[in-house]
Amino acid sequence: MDHKTFLSSITPRERARLTETADGPGLRHLAGHAGAIAVLAVWVGLDLPFWPLAILPLGIALAFLFTLQHECTHRTPFRTPWLNEALGHLTGLILFQPFEWFRAFHMAHHRHTNDPEHDPELEGSKKPETWRAFVWYLAGADYWRAKLRTLLVNAGGGDDAEYISGRARPRIQREAVAMLAVYVFLAAFTVLVSPILFWLWLLPLLVGFPVLRLYLLAEHGRCPAVADMFDNTRTTLTNRTVRFLAWNMPYHAEHHAWPTVPFHRLPALHEIATPHLKRVSDGYLRFSKETWADLQD
Repeated sequence: MDHKTFLSSITPRERARLTETADGPGLRHLAGHAGAIAVLAVWVGLDLPFWPLAILPLGIALAFLFTLQHECTHRTPFRTPWLNEALGHLTGLILFQPFEWFRAFHMAHHRHTNDPEHDPELEGSKKPETWRAFVWYLAGADYWRAKLRTLLVNAGGGDDAEYISGRARPRIQREAVAMLAVYVFLAAFTVLVSPILFWLWLLPLLVGFPVLRLYLLAEHGRCPAVADMFDNTRTTLTNRTVRFLAWNMPYHAEHHAWPTVPFHRLPALHEIATPHLKRVSDGYLRFSKETWADLQD
């Protein structure tokens, strides 16, 4: 059964239950994620014992705000619209990923998942097939260069990607200009006042980002270029900590099959979709080992 047939088999009552949004689950989840970041930031900021050891988990917690921003593009983490918008822009500022632009980019990814001709995630970002490419992918230098270029191009109003509509371009340009202005201010603060942002934000993010990159590789890596979301997208079975940090996005095939299901309903969707999933990995370590085994010298 492909994902379209599966969706057509769901009753209207079950459909309404699974797609119902709410503020409570998202706010509680956000409190936990933000609380973890705050505790780790205080540990580093106050130079508490063994504080350098906190830099990596702080960076991982910051990097995985990407999964919250991702959910905000679908307007599903919260029922209240402005919460989705506000958190989408805030996480975008932290991750150097403009939210308005990412929404357009990500919707195109959903329309053309794993299609090498049309999926923007695959443009100039081929999945690593050699050890050298794999190390380069984890290092993320291409990611940071691409985000800087995106900001500068968007600020100049010059992004001509086909997935960006004419109506969206002014919003995307204003957002990029505002973000660059904030970054200039923060850079001046860091140089002239205090380097605290370097220790609590920039360095941890650089250190923690490879973990996010490895996690993202499992979503569609080693999956075929077909239209069935149960086949072109992978669900990865993992522990509660990873599911929490990633806002339940390890249930990724389920998310792609039905993007309007909010993160807190994905476990329920997983239960009924499990018999039909075609790409399932038993943990990220297992997926990584299989990926490493396929890498060429």
